[in-house]
Amino acid sequence: MKLNPFVQAGIGLTFALIWSCPTLAAMTEEPKNFGLEVKITGQSEDDRDLGTRSGGDVNGVGLDLRPWVYGESGAWSAYAMGQAVTSTDIIETDTLQQSDGAENTDNSDRQTKKNYLAMREFWVGYSGFTPYPGEILKFGRQRLRNDDGQWRDTNIEALNWTFDTTLLRANAGVAERFSEYRTDLKELAPKDKDRLHAYADAAYQWTPGNWVGIRGHHTHDNGKLDYPEPGVPADSLDKKQNGDISWLGLTADSDAYNWRNTNTVNYWGSITGMRGDTDTVNPLNADGTPPTEAKRGEDLNGWATDVGVRLRLDPQWQVGAAYARASADYEQNGLESNRSNFTGTRSRVHRFGEAFRGEMNNLQTATLFGSWMLNDEYDASLIYHKFWRVDGNKPVGSNGINAVENNTDDVTGAVLSSTSLPLNDGEKDMGQEMDLVVTKYFKQGLLPAALSQSIDEPSALVRFRGGVFKPGDAYGSQVDSYMHRAFIDVIWRF
Repeated sequence: MKLNPFVQAGIGLTFALIWSCPTLAAMTEEPKNFGLEVKITGQSEDDRDLGTRSGGDVNGVGLDLRPWVYGESGAWSAYAMGQAVTSTDIIETDTLQQSDGAENTDNSDRQTKKNYLAMREFWVGYSGFTPYPGEILKFGRQRLRNDDGQWRDTNIEALNWTFDTTLLRANAGVAERFSEYRTDLKELAPKDKDRLHAYADAAYQWTPGNWVGIRGHHTHDNGKLDYPEPGVPADSLDKKQNGDISWLGLTADSDAYNWRNTNTVNYWGSITGMRGDTDTVNPLNADGTPPTEAKRGEDLNGWATDVGVRLRLDPQWQVGAAYARASADYEQNGLESNRSNFTGTRSRVHRFGEAFRGEMNNLQTATLFGSWMLNDEYDASLIYHKFWRVDGNKPVGSNGINAVENNTDDVTGAVLSSTSLPLNDGEKDMGQEMDLVVTKYFKQGLLPAALSQSIDEPSALVRFRGGVFKPGDAYGSQVDSYMHRAFIDVIWRF
């Protein structure tokens, strides 16, 4: 795996810190915690391109092995998790995997493969700054995650401080992606190159079970831009945009993302403002000559909100509704997964569709759902989404759809080139989706509290995740009527 000097230095510093501390060096002589997570994933996917080109379907099975080791001594701790994946097709065994930027590229340095090795996490932690058990400072590649998954839910190199008590929760840190640490993805996506994230959030329990909070995030992107040259083929990994963007948001909830709570009524709400400026490279003119201005600057202003309510009918059944809206120029910070426990079950579900996988960008979503839990053995969620564009003349963000417009030869009908399918001007109806997520849990595992961010469910389980998406008028009449994406995950932890 090709690593740049900064990554090599970071890894070297991590191990130097471990071995320079006698207590941590001794810790490796007698490991306290280690294990292996075995995950088998079957995936069926049809018409991600909405039938606009041949191929693109996925049908296969993947095996994902994740060995991990954790140790602690006094206030110090350390953790590492590796990964080995083999599959019959390019299977998404990881719910944190972003489908964009790793598949639609003509550069072999960033093309997902059926088999690969990876390092998911490696960090050193110190929890001696305060006497509270929920406080820890971590340095290294780690899982950053917030409850709604709309700000942070990814593995990334970071210096992160967490403070988690009964009445106050807070996080602060800086993060930057230097590598994917995968043998198949040797290069970063252009949006991640030289992009520094700084963030902080705090939430206070003002009355039992009710939280209010504030959160902020800033990205400083100063990567070198790649300007097009006449006669030189473009590289899909060229960096075309940089800039500075800031987000500031307010939140309120009834601990709604905690599936263990027994509230009769749960609610959540957030509102976020975004401001920033970007510089974007101008393409070559139609005749192949350089543009008059090499780049263009743009000021960004946007806002987004997500609100929802969930009613507990009895100890097993819950129903709810939610609404989210993001203005035309709003965009997320790039660390999100949009997965959370908003349906009230232990299973984390994509907030904007398991198939469509929408993003908070020129999109509004109305959601209805019902969920069911039986003790610690079963849970299920049935979710309906309706999607619209906020501005009917601008695109939306989605990780799940990749429809194209083909340029064909008039005589032979052969496809000469493909570009992203432009949405019909003025049409706001993006479509609708039905999701089903069902899980059977086999046993409750015991893991150290410090690993709560790294491992979603400390259990063995079998889970079905599926969504069927029906495109709306914005896609036009030339696309297929339906697309689907479905997974069966079998997880066992030793």
